[in-house]
Amino acid sequence: MREQKLSFGQSDIVRLSDEDAAIELLERAVTGLWEVVNELTRFRRTTRQNYRVTIFGSARLKPGTPAYEGVKQLAAELTKMGCDIISGGGPGLMQAANEGAHLIEKAKHRSVGIRVELPFEQEVNPFVGQMYEHRTFFSRLHHFMIASDAFVVVPGGIGTLLEMSLAWQLLQVRKLYNTPLILVGKMWAELVDWGRRSMLHKGNELASEIDFTIPHCVSTIDECVALIRENRTAWLAAQRAK
Repeated sequence: MREQKLSFGQSDIVRLSDEDAAIELLERAVTGLWEVVNELTRFRRTTRQNYRVTIFGSARLKPGTPAYEGVKQLAAELTKMGCDIISGGGPGLMQAANEGAHLIEKAKHRSVGIRVELPFEQEVNPFVGQMYEHRTFFSRLHHFMIASDAFVVVPGGIGTLLEMSLAWQLLQVRKLYNTPLILVGKMWAELVDWGRRSMLHKGNELASEIDFTIPHCVSTIDECVALIRENRTAWLAAQRAK
């Protein structure tokens, strides 16, 4: 008769040699950590002094180009209004956003960068007063979404498109409320027009007409500032009511 193998220690251990059980335990633990993080990120201050505007845009455009100077001017105007400015913390139009905020006296702490760690990424731009760094795009994007009271999308590439699309979808499914998504420039207006043409074919709809009212397409800095001012006024009234 075969001898029964003696067991020692805990009764619920999972041995690394049991690959299926080990993977199941790891997946369950990671999912549990996500739940904890999601719960913790629900905390908010009861009131806040400054309205926060995130500006998404290209890392490639240089100082002196019309887009760079325009974004710098936009960020300066918003900072004068009383907004904090958040960018990706890198070069190009991200730097323009932080530089615009930095131009305003005593506003360095209101110029924020949220970076991601990349092997080829440049250093934090010199106009960031407060910096956060993430190892993954996943957590960085989540940080942008929970930190922002408005999103402004200026000319950019695939990364900017990703950031804009996430904000748009969260507004679409009502995970974000009363958070303006402002698209500046012809390229984004053309993208929205393409979406309308491609996704709203009668009888074969891939989206709803109301989804295309979410982004505000503007051509000028003044239009963008006016939309932010209107929303910030409502936000301040809600802050005072708390």
